[in-house]
Amino acid sequence: MRIFISSARKGLEEERDALDGLVRALGHTPVRFEDFSAQTTPSRETCLKALSTADACLFLLGPNYGHVFPETGQSATHDEWVAAQQAGMPRLVYRKLDVTFEPSQHEFVRVVEAYATGVFRDSFRTAADLLPKVAGKIRELESGPSPLAFAKLAQPPALHWTLEEGTGGLQTAGVTTLLELHVLPLDSAGYSARELEALGHSLPGRVRLTGMVEDDVPLSSSRSQDHMAVSVPASRPRSWDTPRPGQLVEVRLYKTGQLSTRALLPQDSMGPILDPNALPKQIAELLKFTGSLNIIRQDRIVVAAGVSEPAMTSIDTFDPRQSRRTASLAGFGRSFALRTEPDESVTLAALQDGAEEVAEHLARALIAHHPSAA
Repeated sequence: MRIFISSARKGLEEERDALDGLVRALGHTPVRFEDFSAQTTPSRETCLKALSTADACLFLLGPNYGHVFPETGQSATHDEWVAAQQAGMPRLVYRKLDVTFEPSQHEFVRVVEAYATGVFRDSFRTAADLLPKVAGKIRELESGPSPLAFAKLAQPPALHWTLEEGTGGLQTAGVTTLLELHVLPLDSAGYSARELEALGHSLPGRVRLTGMVEDDVPLSSSRSQDHMAVSVPASRPRSWDTPRPGQLVEVRLYKTGQLSTRALLPQDSMGPILDPNALPKQIAELLKFTGSLNIIRQDRIVVAAGVSEPAMTSIDTFDPRQSRRTASLAGFGRSFALRTEPDESVTLAALQDGAEEVAEHLARALIAHHPSAA
């Protein structure tokens, strides 16, 4: 992609120079006026012509408004904002904090922040703060997210479920109930033994790059005839009754192309919790994590979720500050399954911008099958 970097240079020198290197490091082409003009202030025509060649535009809002063109009475950045908006170009906007804006820049920021749709906005204090945020959004743009769209499946997908496997060699700090999420690309030939081994070797590094796991957390790799896996040890609570949020514990890549994750559900001293508010967020996080591994590239996928040992779960609200004193284990002693049975495929946007919508559907389906919901 060609990514246009728009801002006044004054007050943002370090950030603009750092972004140039970041965009190149990610395999894309930065477009800046520093690179196409020997002048301190390039012409309006030059700016807009360069913008028209870009695939996305990255706006930095710093303290200074910049040179005003007599043709429009606006700065280059303001003109570029209008042009990018009219072209329907993806726009990433980052506002610098802890600086004093010029009056004209303050008014321009109000215009940008008042535009409620079609634009991503975030903030930063330093270049070191800005770069990882920009890198994450560029990775989302790389796949060219398609609209979230569903299509009926002609036949049930051949998914690998791990509900009956238990925790195996996973270090789950004594927890046995796991949330599992499976993503199967359609029209995939799967992987040869050589391809699976190569991807398996790269899997720990891919997991690290997502930021889901801290650098000091040890990862363990394993393999079988049909999959490669990376396990993440669960952090141990301070005491037996300390609540702990959900946590990723395993990533599996199958020869069929299926990419699966397993995670601890939020839990306190009364057991694992299916929280109607927390569960969709956890599933959405796992969907985006799956996408950020940058393995699945097919246009359409099948997504499914399940919970192992569901009899130990309860539908309740998770409080990270204190454990519950009572819990309704309506499923205890009963035999039932908690898993979704996909009958639709969905576009790859389910691993990006559409993750929240898909996660809501999966979470509702899981909770609806729990005895407590009857």
